[in-house]
Amino acid sequence: MAEPGLVEEYLTLGLRLGRHIDGMVDAYYGPPERAAVVGAEPLLPPERLVADARALLAAIDANGPLEPSAGGGTGTAEGGAAPARRHWLRAQVVGLLTTARKLAGEPIGYADEVEACYGVRPTRVEEDVLIEAHTRLEEVLPGSGPLAERLVDWRESHAVPVERLRAAIDSLAEDLRHRTQALFGLPDGEHVDFELVTDQPWSGFNYYLGGLRSRVVVNTDLPVLSTGLAHLVAHEAYPGHHTEHTRKEVGLVRRRQWWEESIFLVGTPQCLLAEGLADLGLEVVMGRRPEPTVAGHLRPLGIRYDAEVVAAVSEAGEALGAVRQNAAFRLHEDGADPDTVTAEVARWGLLPPDRAAKAVEFLTHPTWRAYLTCYVEGLPLCRDFVGGDPARFDRLLSEQLTPGALADQIRLDHAGPRPDRVADV
Repeated sequence: MAEPGLVEEYLTLGLRLGRHIDGMVDAYYGPPERAAVVGAEPLLPPERLVADARALLAAIDANGPLEPSAGGGTGTAEGGAAPARRHWLRAQVVGLLTTARKLAGEPIGYADEVEACYGVRPTRVEEDVLIEAHTRLEEVLPGSGPLAERLVDWRESHAVPVERLRAAIDSLAEDLRHRTQALFGLPDGEHVDFELVTDQPWSGFNYYLGGLRSRVVVNTDLPVLSTGLAHLVAHEAYPGHHTEHTRKEVGLVRRRQWWEESIFLVGTPQCLLAEGLADLGLEVVMGRRPEPTVAGHLRPLGIRYDAEVVAAVSEAGEALGAVRQNAAFRLHEDGADPDTVTAEVARWGLLPPDRAAKAVEFLTHPTWRAYLTCYVEGLPLCRDFVGGDPARFDRLLSEQLTPGALADQIRLDHAGPRPDRVADV
């Protein structure tokens, strides 16, 4: 009888953990019989899952077979890709082990949890950085009066009427899809369905269904702002999550039979790179300043979009995204009261109370509390790795990479000219 390979054990561990934690299995389109077996089992105690994760790590380190084998060995030959594939799998399992340990009640510090799950260590952002961003915003934001009130009023004046939201999404998605196809290619038959929903802790979400199809939902609990709508569509669909999932389903799962890519698990490094590339996607396909193009989609629909001011505010205020990471430290390391943190997010992030509360709701959700780092650290890491080269972004869409691998490549880039580029003469 064939022994299960490490990949099958990884799928099983992820599915078993997913039965304990709602939302941990973000997507699964692997062998249905594996999901059926796990679904029919008694719920395994967290301590057993900790032991299974440790055993799987030991087997990876001992160079155990990735694919099922029996006797003289059957299954897929690993070939030259095996070391990088094992490196990726090991990083994923470290994340699963950390989740299992927390589930079993082991105390793990917030920064330690984030580093083990997502492959980077979060840090607090100094207030001087945030103050500088406030100063720059004062310079570019029109009007007079207190900055926070001015910025809130300006942002909220860009609320998209719900009845025009679908038309705006469809127009942007069509353009972004065309650009993504031209730059990177898309599998035949891929498709995205967009829906509007309520009562969720996030602004948008991609449910990848397998078979090259995604269901992208946009949360309308708070008014959707035109200032971020193109980024939202690019992030969730083209060239973001949907594009990455479909490219890897075809290139890694169907062609190479790398079934570990058929499951997407919260609490693992693949999430940080997925969010980083998705946040980077709009500037990759439309340029660092996409605002004039976005205005061409929204203004004919009667949707306000001040392209020049949007560009200036976006650039000046980019550092304020780190306010959420400071808030996570305040909640999970300092033990600050959520109401206090909500007020701090409103102050430093220049947000109205309802949007600050929604940000803190995300940070206090048991599944998502450490996930915030994927956005704060993922974008700069992927941007540095890509360095303006679309071929590098294509690698993010199609290869198994880890945050550590990207950091190593960035260090090599900084040490000398890139080997894949011709030096200026």
